[in-house]
Amino acid sequence: MKKILLVDDSALMRSVLSDIINADSRFHVEDRAADGVEALDILKRKTYDAVVLDVNMPRMDGIQLLRELQKNRIAVKVMMASTDTTEGAKVTLDALELGAIDFVHKPDRASACRNEDFTREFIDTLAAVCAGQLPTVTKAFSITEIQASRKMIQLVEKHSSQVTGNKIVAIASSTGGPRALQSVIPKLPKNLKAPVVLVQHMPVGFTASLAERLDSLSEIHVKEAAEGDVLEAGTVYIARGGIHMHVRYSGGRHMIHFEDGPNREGVKPCANFMYESLAASGYDEVVCVVLTGMGADGTEGIENLKKQKKVHVISQEASSCTVYGMPRAVAQAGLSDQVVKLDDVAQEIIMNVGVR
Repeated sequence: MKKILLVDDSALMRSVLSDIINADSRFHVEDRAADGVEALDILKRKTYDAVVLDVNMPRMDGIQLLRELQKNRIAVKVMMASTDTTEGAKVTLDALELGAIDFVHKPDRASACRNEDFTREFIDTLAAVCAGQLPTVTKAFSITEIQASRKMIQLVEKHSSQVTGNKIVAIASSTGGPRALQSVIPKLPKNLKAPVVLVQHMPVGFTASLAERLDSLSEIHVKEAAEGDVLEAGTVYIARGGIHMHVRYSGGRHMIHFEDGPNREGVKPCANFMYESLAASGYDEVVCVVLTGMGADGTEGIENLKKQKKVHVISQEASSCTVYGMPRAVAQAGLSDQVVKLDDVAQEIIMNVGVR
């Protein structure tokens, strides 16, 4: 049974969330804290399989606690649970950069937390966090560090300038993805000879902030995809949260199209739909990249895509994944052409699609 520390300033919310967690035989709330100060004191003395952490609290909020954990070199698996939505998306991304593994959006009212959909999402996310690797205690990414890493692959760009063919890069990521993407996207050059479509499992309201943050760190242009966007080389299109993204080919142009519908693999957007939509595209080859994440999203889509299109699959190696689920499923299905560490993913993308 996994031991959980629950940190929330609302006594009612602590009670409701404790009931949700304890109702699943895999988990038990061992201790509760009303703010970051209390939680930090506990974490200096005791260990847990995961911490469920609120963002907005008096004395010390969730972000301040994450910084204190880094300062004190205390490595814990953290799941953020906050009522912040679109307005708090930046704060959520800050938390993920500071080592939180995943997050859920908490309803404003404690009574609404008893909703079956929220309960399922909460427990599934907690299970993914518990299954994740203990994060290394490091500083958040800085532009200087990213620029330094970009210099390391400039030699790769020179060698890849002769790569031919009309190609597209299609990336899938989930748990641990927002942080992992900062080790990939900012290393891609603005003259990449292919567009990049990307499905990161995130709820409505968060993908725009993710796109803005990655764009601010990158040479390549990054945007939240919009209906009717015409795909252009040197641009990354991130699927909107809460709706499935497809690529349509018409009149010699490739365009973004969104379709609502039920979850697939338990998620929306689902990378399987993105991959399968590329079967009817005009691209000579699809370079599929599968990064850290719980579950198996991407495997079925790539399998179906390979029946109709030339595909090259790069999957993230186990030790560099927060959760080795999606890349493992692809590798176990025999679909991976390359299995590489996270730090090497960008250079392999460049080698496979080339630069202009």
